Amino acid sequence: MPAVPTLNAPRWELYKLLGEPVRLRLLALASEEELAIGELAELLGERQPNVSRHVAPLKRATLLTVRKEGTRALARLTEGVSDDPVVADALREGRALCAADGSLGRVGDVVRAREAAAREFFARPGQADARTLPSELPAYLSALAPLIEHRSLAVDAGTGDGSLLDLLAPIFGEVIGVDREAAQLARARARLVDRGYQNVTLYEGEFDDAELVSLVDSRGGADAVFAARVLHHASLPGRALGALSRLARPGGAVVVIDYAAHEDEALRDKQADQWLGFDADELMRYAGAAELVDPHVTTIPASRCGDGPDGHLDWQVLVARRPADAPERS
Repeated sequence: MPAVPTLNAPRWELYKLLGEPVRLRLLALASEEELAIGELAELLGERQPNVSRHVAPLKRATLLTVRKEGTRALARLTEGVSDDPVVADALREGRALCAADGSLGRVGDVVRAREAAAREFFARPGQADARTLPSELPAYLSALAPLIEHRSLAVDAGTGDGSLLDLLAPIFGEVIGVDREAAQLARARARLVDRGYQNVTLYEGEFDDAELVSLVDSRGGADAVFAARVLHHASLPGRALGALSRLARPGGAVVVIDYAAHEDEALRDKQADQWLGFDADELMRYAGAAELVDPHVTTIPASRCGDGPDGHLDWQVLVARRPADAPERS
């Protein structure tokens, strides 16, 4: 319990200050809820400037605490002042006055009226396509981040224009985005500037570059390595997964997002795909060859995969881990 504030007025001035019925009613209302000056004016049946003139000396005496929120000022009874017997008596009298004039019973109505504009806003027909992901998704992910136990470092392999960074940067303490194409990294860099991400390092090169391995090792290895729609471009998918697995710390996860096996040959021309997806058994074999453990594959239906040129395909997610007893690299 906080200490009772020292009332900033001699006792005789306090009696004088509390000798005004409007101030007694104002204190009583502010003891029920934190109320804006305009709301107090409505309840008291007074003009707003007149209410502000009564609030000012009550604030100076530390009976009221007033805070600004944009252009509004909100007043509440200062915590602990009702322990003063004079203030307690003033509050009893103020509540009796407010009960008699009905203003005490209207406090709830005034507070509920705050929501009227929000109710009207959300009742309007939606303008945006409800099927699209919200642009504020990174903010939601930031809120979820504390629920993830190990999130010091993630590697985004084949980061491209950096679209996956919007998922990873709000969650992980640091992200390394890797791509071998400078043009793609330029787009990713523009995204980082636009979003204000300060925790992302972009690396131009291959997944098995000694410089990249050294960079990741200097951080203790990655808690998670992501390869989103990367393996179907690799000439040797199994070897690529092996290189990615070596970036994970012991016990770290490797997450592969790629297409389920399909027959759409047009994607070889549209997206330069080397492979028409993979079946679950193939991904499990690649994980075994990369010495990953606890692999499992989950199918993602096309209805969740967007409206791009590959949005008609089912996708798959392989999640596996580098063994917890894997030797540390020197």
